[in-house]
Amino acid sequence: MLARAFGEKMISVQSEPTKIKADSQTTIKCVVWDLDNTIWDGVLLEGDRLSVRQSVVDAIQTLDRRGILQSIASKNDAEAAINKLLEIGLYEYFLYPQINWNRKSYSIQEISRLLNIGIDSIAFIDDSSFELEEVKYSLPQVLCINALDIDKIVDLPAMNPRFITEDSKQRRSMYLSDIKRQQKEAEFVGTPDEFLATLQMKLTISPAGESDLQRAEELTVRTHQLNTTGYTYSYEELNYFSRSPQHKLLIASLEDKYGTYGKIGLTLLKCQENTWTIELLLMSCRVMSRGVGTVTINHIMRLAKDNQVKLLAKFLPNDRNRQMYITYKFAGFKEIDRHEKLTILENDLTRIQPLPDYLQLLT
Repeated sequence: MLARAFGEKMISVQSEPTKIKADSQTTIKCVVWDLDNTIWDGVLLEGDRLSVRQSVVDAIQTLDRRGILQSIASKNDAEAAINKLLEIGLYEYFLYPQINWNRKSYSIQEISRLLNIGIDSIAFIDDSSFELEEVKYSLPQVLCINALDIDKIVDLPAMNPRFITEDSKQRRSMYLSDIKRQQKEAEFVGTPDEFLATLQMKLTISPAGESDLQRAEELTVRTHQLNTTGYTYSYEELNYFSRSPQHKLLIASLEDKYGTYGKIGLTLLKCQENTWTIELLLMSCRVMSRGVGTVTINHIMRLAKDNQVKLLAKFLPNDRNRQMYITYKFAGFKEIDRHEKLTILENDLTRIQPLPDYLQLLT
């Protein structure tokens, strides 16, 4: 056993493989791979003859089909490593690869930032017990897996979504489109709204049909940051709401000139005779900067006003969703009641904003 220092504490480095543990409620959104003796057998910079196990290729392709994103955290020469990944046909699977000499925990944090996902939705695979312990120490929320256990990862509940939707299958390509948008935005000279106008965005908000329900369940399970309550709903519950005359279940999809963002939003309304209540409003973090949350709220406000009902909303805070509370407040919602952590807000429907010029709304 070796001991290494991080900060003022000491951590132990075990040589044996780690036992994989994942909370049953955990949803892994991104798997971050090491390279040497993990993706391939051998050490690139030592001139080893490198070989890739078929089980590793199978795992990468399986995770990709399930809609689980993947990236790299490797201490290596970036150019040589990328060339090798291109040679073996795997480079396309990895978003925002971090190939440098930084601590692995730093690289994982950067991947989390660039993908805009929570640290606790990341798994990290490495052959080095030292690197695994460094990440465990610095980022205890990350699921760390020894490379010796690669064959087991595709069977983990955290990496087995209940449904594999069309959005799941296209998730990597949608993120690649996001990268193109970000590059164009960085090069653009003008205001944010002027850039958004160049995207030719179309937001569709419509009642969720049977074909939408698998993705609707996936959205409630995967979306934590832009989620007003954090409630999750099963396919069966969502199917009930979609058929219930006392509820409206609305699903939102977005597209622009670069392609589709997929189905990115969900709203559940409880519709009583004189009062509608927003039980749940969520948006994918990929559209945070597109203004679609505000557009969706104002669309609901118009519907409520047209139906001459009072509009309430529930908000349940967590450590990530404050942005949704701010969105409600900017839309004119005011707090009227609180039950422990659950806040009830009301909108008097006098401040409905017009649709922004940069976006077309289809209903």
